[in-house]
Amino acid sequence: MIKILKYSKGSKPLYVLAPLFKMLEAVLELTVPLIIAEIIDNGIITGNKQYIIKLSIQLVILGAVGLVFSITAQYFAARAAVTTVKKAKKSLFEKIQSLSFSQLDKTGGSALITRLTADMDSVQNGINLTLRLLLRSPFVVAGACVMAYRVDGVSSLVFAGTVPVLCIIIIAIMSVTVSLFGKVRGALDKVLISVRESVTGARVIRAFCKEEETEKEFNILNDILTHFQLVTGRVSALLNPLTQAAVNIGIAVLIYTGAIRVNAGFITAGAVVALYNYMSQILVELVKFANLIISITKSLACAKRISAVLDLTDETSGNSPEDFFSDSYIEFRNVTFSYSKGAAPALKNVSFRIDKGDKVGIIGSTGSGKTTLINLLCGFYKPDSGEIYIGGKSISGYSPEELRSLTSVCEQKPCIFKGTVRSNITLGNTDATDKEIADALEISQAASFVNEKEGKTDAVCEQGGINFSGGQRQRLAIARALLKKSEILILDDSFSALDYQTEAKLRNALSGVKGKTLFVISQRTGSITDCDKIIVLEDGEADTGSHESLLESNETYREIHRTQFDEEAEAV
Repeated sequence: MIKILKYSKGSKPLYVLAPLFKMLEAVLELTVPLIIAEIIDNGIITGNKQYIIKLSIQLVILGAVGLVFSITAQYFAARAAVTTVKKAKKSLFEKIQSLSFSQLDKTGGSALITRLTADMDSVQNGINLTLRLLLRSPFVVAGACVMAYRVDGVSSLVFAGTVPVLCIIIIAIMSVTVSLFGKVRGALDKVLISVRESVTGARVIRAFCKEEETEKEFNILNDILTHFQLVTGRVSALLNPLTQAAVNIGIAVLIYTGAIRVNAGFITAGAVVALYNYMSQILVELVKFANLIISITKSLACAKRISAVLDLTDETSGNSPEDFFSDSYIEFRNVTFSYSKGAAPALKNVSFRIDKGDKVGIIGSTGSGKTTLINLLCGFYKPDSGEIYIGGKSISGYSPEELRSLTSVCEQKPCIFKGTVRSNITLGNTDATDKEIADALEISQAASFVNEKEGKTDAVCEQGGINFSGGQRQRLAIARALLKKSEILILDDSFSALDYQTEAKLRNALSGVKGKTLFVISQRTGSITDCDKIIVLEDGEADTGSHESLLESNETYREIHRTQFDEEAEAV
């Protein structure tokens, strides 16, 4: 929580004013039973109507002032909580943008979304309740005990016996429910995962007639969640009856003791009523305090998860030794990488050299390390060993901004954002002219379908690009990569959704783009036969050569090619 509270800078007066006004409200609340006692003793019993009216007006004034104090405290508490969490959200979002791919993989996208939404809301609620009740409830309980002692020391002994019993009940129930709430949240996560999978995979489930099995699985998880919720609800439901029973017993003893002392002339009837009111105040405040502690516990857990992300080290550039250089434009020198400690390497001692302006093809079976190689080149991940060079300089010597400016990636699964065609393809170059946009669309073979859309480049793109086909999304992503105008253009299996005719036109158009080093990752040898160099990956190991040389020397490449072409094509 300390990490979150540092964002309260500029709002510190609110953190003082909110509890201050709540304390003032509490002081007024503690004086009300004394005034009621005065009305009974000196007004009702004596029949003094003017005195009754006078003190009743005082009660109304106290109520009005207390209401103003309460509303003011609520305003300051809400303002402090919202302002603090707003700054924390901004900082967390900026932190997420700076995380490396390995950090994003480890944390998980859904977990980061939860931290930005539900966890932040819980922290905001916790701050709000803490400012309003953390000091007020103990103050009222202590104040009610003191005031009861002032009214009658003997009768106040009932408070000394009742308050500890109430505290024991509340602490016991609270300790049980906190652990149960954790089980409820865990069961709820499983239900949500089941729902998400059944919704996103609805077509697959129906295609394989697995509706009944999916329903059974959901019902089992839902039954477990219901069980934990019922147990938690039953335990939580004990709070009010047990505390009410303890207070009622205390009130009965208090009234009995009070009646005896009234008859003996030690206290008045009004004093008994005041003592009764103080006992009721203690009950209300202790129940509030118990709920507050539960809310604070949840908020602290959420704050801890948020702080864990904020504490992650930012992606920074390294300090490359001066002798780390290469005479090739791009070089991988004995690069080894694995996604987690103890896991099998995704790449093993990979080495190759690429000259500036080369067209490079990358091919291999599924899971051979094609995308991993590109992620390392872009600096998304850092190699476990070995060095990668761009422009003769180790990439560990580049800042993330410098490295990103050198590379432009068209990802394997194109991401289209909600907006327009223009806003999507100019993501890396917002200053692109209409001519540059038109040229990029022409080269990527996207101009034909974009110009048919209403608004053309200003046509609406739905979230995820659902109003475009898979091939159209790939071509828009290629146009976006072209518009960035980086020295290195990477197409990660970006032709997979294209028909052969469109792919041929696109490859022909890309061959006319000058001044770029082009990487083409593909599952088809036909897409990379015209490349200057081809890198074949198999089990994380790399072999480099031309199309002809690899057909002769590399069994993996020859087998991929053979499965895609007939004997005549293989002989070419």
